[in-house]
Amino acid sequence: MSDAPTSIPPVAQDSYYQRHIFFCLNQREGGDTCCAQHRAQAAFDRCKSQAKSEGLLGAGKVRVNKAGCLDRCAGGPIAVVYPEAVWYSYVDEADIDEIVSSHLRDGVVVQRLLTPPDVGR
Repeated sequence: MSDAPTSIPPVAQDSYYQRHIFFCLNQREGGDTCCAQHRAQAAFDRCKSQAKSEGLLGAGKVRVNKAGCLDRCAGGPIAVVYPEAVWYSYVDEADIDEIVSSHLRDGVVVQRLLTPPDVGR
C-alpha cells in the first residue's frame, strides 16, 4: 500500500452531512475481542472534541456517531467514514487527530490507518 495521499471525490450537494464517521463501541460478552476493549469510547470522544474545535461539526459538515458492532472485530478498534466508505483501524489519539485533520477536514484518506479489506470478525 502506498503512503501517498488519496484525494476523495466531492460529496453530493444534497447530502445533509459532508462526511459521517461511525465508531464501533461494541462490548462483547464472555471476553470475546471487541472494539470497546481498545478504548473505542475514548477515541470517539477525542474525535468529537477535535472535530468541534476545528469547527467541522454540523449540517453540511461532519457528524461523529457511535455505532454498535461493525463486524470487523479482528481489525479493531474500527471507525468508518461515509459517504466514501473508508474503514480505519486506529491505535491512539495521534491517529484520531490525523483522521480528523486529514480526512474529515481536508478530504485526504490516511493510507497508513486503512483496515485491510479482508479483515472481518
